[in-house]
Amino acid sequence: MEYQPIVLDATGADIQGESARIRRRGPITPVVLPGGVAVWSVTDTALLRALLTDSRVSKDPRLHWTAFQNGVIAEDWPLRSWVAVDNMFTAYGPAHRRLRKLVSPAFTHRRSLAMRPRIEAITADLLDELAPLPPGTIVDLRERFAYPVPIRVISEMIGVPDALVPPMHACVDRFFDTSRTPEQAVAGYLEMYGLVSELVSYRRDRPGDDITSVLTATYDGDGSRLTEKELVDTLMLIITAGHETTVNLLDHAIFALLTHQEQRADVVAGRAGWVDVVEETLRHQAPIAHLLLRYATEDLNIGGVRISKGEAILASYAAAGRDPEVHGSTADEFDVHRDTKEQHLAFGYGTHHCLGAPLARLEGQIALPALFARFPGLRLAVEPAEVAPMDSFISNGHARLPVYLAG
Repeated sequence: MEYQPIVLDATGADIQGESARIRRRGPITPVVLPGGVAVWSVTDTALLRALLTDSRVSKDPRLHWTAFQNGVIAEDWPLRSWVAVDNMFTAYGPAHRRLRKLVSPAFTHRRSLAMRPRIEAITADLLDELAPLPPGTIVDLRERFAYPVPIRVISEMIGVPDALVPPMHACVDRFFDTSRTPEQAVAGYLEMYGLVSELVSYRRDRPGDDITSVLTATYDGDGSRLTEKELVDTLMLIITAGHETTVNLLDHAIFALLTHQEQRADVVAGRAGWVDVVEETLRHQAPIAHLLLRYATEDLNIGGVRISKGEAILASYAAAGRDPEVHGSTADEFDVHRDTKEQHLAFGYGTHHCLGAPLARLEGQIALPALFARFPGLRLAVEPAEVAPMDSFISNGHARLPVYLAG
């Protein structure tokens, strides 16, 4: 029986339900992105892991996506900024290795660990701001906690001056809204590009111990450095990916513990750890549901499916996180005691594995216990079904997370 490809809902109204429907079509199945762009969705963990490490799969649309090369992908396609940038996200082969080598020094283990005191201080400051609120006040914890922790951390790490913080944060918020019109998407990208260019100029004149300063002064062994566009696009990647994953991680972890009281009690009592909460949240609700895009550099036969040279591939991390072949018949359930919780692909895999993964995990392991320790009576202010998702099929989070701080 032939099916019409599933057309992904640009608003992300039911990411997990839609992911389950895609997975039922098969481990590799055609879907349609907003704008009518046809791609292959991969939902099977083993096949996705294989594709993410296959040298015959590229991330460079200019070299390997036939539709992009032939002008089928319009200049105003709302998702074009996800694939047309010049940074590690879209690089392939030697180009990717060069960029990764240049950018990696900005994400050393030492630099991430050095942020622990600042993450603790930022978390404490935010909790101090919440503590005086009158009893019965409904607080949006996504806006007041899950969002500001990572955005303040990444802003400090890349050296954003105070004047650029508000407009840059507003741009980042809009970037993940996949329900935007083509005009809004293009305008948002240009605005963000301009703001990051200002950041680069500012840090060239005032270098410091921040990622922007490191990247502007980094050379490889051959004396090459990031071009201006590579530098700006790389910083845009760090700003957007560097905070959104962690926002959604914190958001979903809080929601999960508030809706699974027995597991919350286990964690608070030490029968499970906060590391368990972080990893199970990453598996159960992958912060990035679908990641654009990869391309076959030659004809591939994967999982009984033929992917032709030049066709596009979508990594469907939300579906892979609930793969019953890996996590069993309870894959849809949140369970901090799950033995397979670390077998997720939430941060990617292979050469494109997220450089910021250790930082995101660290933020979760610091911010979450601090929140629940400060407000032991924390509870949802609405029924769980009333907590609506954000308008995105890429970013998997809630639009708001309304809570009462006290029981």
